[in-house]
Amino acid sequence: MIETDIIIIGAGPVGLFTVFEAGLLKLRCHLIDALPQIGGQLSEIYPKKPIYDIPGYPDILAGDLVDNLMKQIEPFKPGFTLGERAETYEKLEDGRFKVTTIKGTEHVAPVIAIAGGLGSFEPRKPPISNLADFEDKGVEYMIREPELYRDKTIVIAGGGDSALDWAIFLADVAKEVSLVHRRTSFRGALDSVEKVQELAEAGKISLITNAQVVGLSGNGKLDTVTIKHKKAGEEQKKTDHFIPLFGLTPKLGPIGDWGLEIKKNAIVVDTFDYVTNTPGIFAIGDVNTYPGKLKLILCGFHEATLMVQSAFKIVYPDKKASFKYTTVNGVNGFD
Repeated sequence: MIETDIIIIGAGPVGLFTVFEAGLLKLRCHLIDALPQIGGQLSEIYPKKPIYDIPGYPDILAGDLVDNLMKQIEPFKPGFTLGERAETYEKLEDGRFKVTTIKGTEHVAPVIAIAGGLGSFEPRKPPISNLADFEDKGVEYMIREPELYRDKTIVIAGGGDSALDWAIFLADVAKEVSLVHRRTSFRGALDSVEKVQELAEAGKISLITNAQVVGLSGNGKLDTVTIKHKKAGEEQKKTDHFIPLFGLTPKLGPIGDWGLEIKKNAIVVDTFDYVTNTPGIFAIGDVNTYPGKLKLILCGFHEATLMVQSAFKIVYPDKKASFKYTTVNGVNGFD
């Protein structure tokens, strides 16, 4: 049995940063994650994807952000249970919680912080009849290694941040990048939309709007996509890769059966400290919801910072947390 001060469910960026903020208050943390490595989505889905909204970094690769977070929390020596999904929890007689994983590993702490992102993910797939025939044969739903597309012809479909960001990034990697979107307006960040339009004007991206990919063909491997235009009919386009980036469908998993208040597949919290309807259980990052919620890593960091203040009061009810600036005291002063 593993005993600690805070059980953190989810070893993504928000879960990792929670260790840092908790460490400043001398709170011990142990993280549980169903994935076999730390980093959550950043490591599993897009480790080489650039991120543009982390303070102090004009851009940083997702994998590098994970590496930096690990360096930041190293002084606080967190524990990890990886490759095991948190399955059940129970309230013990002494007031603490016991979280048991799918493999039977037991963890006990007075506080649980759910930082599991959006849970497990499955890609949203376009309704193309023979799509499955070309999966891993030219059709990919996520980009893990950009070098795979070096000097290749690529068709990306989608209108959100992921489609825009990867089109921008791969413009300097691939031989040809086409971005297909069924509308003329995009859902992504305005800056990314402007960059795509600039690259299109410069001839580095082929921007195809009011259209969608409706067919695939090839002899054992993808070599052509059929693009249907709203007004101009259909066209055949040669390509090495088709990458539909329509987002991921989240599944909350066993945590959804813990008696927590759920709204639209997210955990409802109080914005004072991001506590759930069960005292002692908090939810931070993309897994939670509240009025005005933004699903950004930056917001998750803020939520973690406030959450640990209340966690301290639970772990040490007779002590007063003294807020200290790390610029004055230094992290080593908290070891």
